[in-house]
Amino acid sequence: MKVTVVYAAPGVEAIVVVDVSDGATIDHAIAASGLVTHLALPATIAFAIHGQRAARETPLVEGDRVEITRPLVADAKAVRRARAADKPLPRVRKTKRRG
Repeated sequence: MKVTVVYAAPGVEAIVVVDVSDGATIDHAIAASGLVTHLALPATIAFAIHGQRAARETPLVEGDRVEITRPLVADAKAVRRARAADKPLPRVRKTKRRG
């Protein structure tokens, strides 16, 4: 069964089609591709199949695209909170309703 293993980073793009046996997992495909050792990727990498996060033990089917993902450089929520703390919104005065 053929699956594609991909990795992308600034300045690096790798696409490897590997042939694995039926019942193979992400771990088997990653090992067959050799990308982790060739690119000296850190142990903190994660995986996805067609953009959906997946564990190493996830079984593959014909035509799957296994993506090696990098850890986030910055947490988006933390960045937004810091930016909001630096520039708080002006307070709005509440007015009484008449009527």
